[in-house]
Amino acid sequence: MAGSDLYIAGIAETALGKVPEQTELSMLAAASQEALAEAGLTLRDVDGLFVRTRGVEPTVEVAEYLGIQPRFSDSTDVGGCSFEAYVNHALAAVSAGLCDVALIAYASRQRSQRARKRGGLEDNTLAGQFEAPFRPLVPISNYAMIAARHMHQYGTRPEHLAEVAVAARRWAMLNPKAWSREPLSLEQVMTSPPVAEPLRRLDCCLVTDGGGAAVVTRRDRARDASKRPIRIIGQGESVTAWHISQVEDLTVTPGVASAKAAYGMAGVGPDDMDLVELYDNFTIATIMELEDLGFCAKGEGGDFVSGGRIAPGGSLPVQTMGGGLSYCHPGMLGLLLIIEAVRQLRGEAGERQVQDAGLGLVHGIGGVCFGSAATLVLARD
Repeated sequence: MAGSDLYIAGIAETALGKVPEQTELSMLAAASQEALAEAGLTLRDVDGLFVRTRGVEPTVEVAEYLGIQPRFSDSTDVGGCSFEAYVNHALAAVSAGLCDVALIAYASRQRSQRARKRGGLEDNTLAGQFEAPFRPLVPISNYAMIAARHMHQYGTRPEHLAEVAVAARRWAMLNPKAWSREPLSLEQVMTSPPVAEPLRRLDCCLVTDGGGAAVVTRRDRARDASKRPIRIIGQGESVTAWHISQVEDLTVTPGVASAKAAYGMAGVGPDDMDLVELYDNFTIATIMELEDLGFCAKGEGGDFVSGGRIAPGGSLPVQTMGGGLSYCHPGMLGLLLIIEAVRQLRGEAGERQVQDAGLGLVHGIGGVCFGSAATLVLARD
């Protein structure tokens, strides 16, 4: 395999679900210290900081709270895939000598604060001027249009979307940290309350508190790590459009480009993957990401996920912690996808462990209409 000589040496989740007794900063700090301890490092070793918070200057606020003075920082916001992109940026920074130990962290109390906007379109923006008059529920309305187009163009059916939700729930039932663990049937998904046609409530992700931390560094800096460091062998990222009216093809995502770059760097392809962690803000997202990442042809995603293929016991483990649909979705899911992939490749995922997992694909998306994507290929040395 090709790839980098850098590793994810430590990971940790924050408290998940509903966390009224903490702040985002206290959650982020606790996860950061736990991840650094796994890596055999401390806050004093951190000289690269990559974070997203609700603050105006996230890296400055978090550095102050943690009591550190990093010589490199990045708070780029490309939506939920920012954290896969941060791994890419950390690789570049460490390789260029700009930092040695990169801490990637995030926390949100979206459920406790009930801070999720139902519109998201300000009057002084282009979207506010040209999309708000149609009263969309952003991003749900956009993904509903995307799903409707995919159904029209390729014959994707509601039961295909439901297969994604049921598979995620079956994984979540094996994860004691998952928010939703009760059994779920295809019929329950397809008869759940409509939200934006053709999407129903159980086609949509959770709204929870949560977050996590990950440490990226060279293996020699993680020589005292308590657990196996996981190598980063491929990465890619891409951005396209913010406004859905500017998307050239609603059925194609920037994941095509980010995956091509990640596979090329790693020297592997989709058939080599033992597990796949995808950003499932909506059921249609999983179907389209599997297509654009090369696991099936365009338009075949619905049939591909059918029959339990991506559920426990299926031929391709996808969303092995339950995903944003059943495990956790704290506004941005991307960092938690990385954490789950690392756990699986270490062999410490408990009942949901994928046997002999050596290669994992992590794919995040962002924006309000698949506007950004970032892909990682991780390997157990």
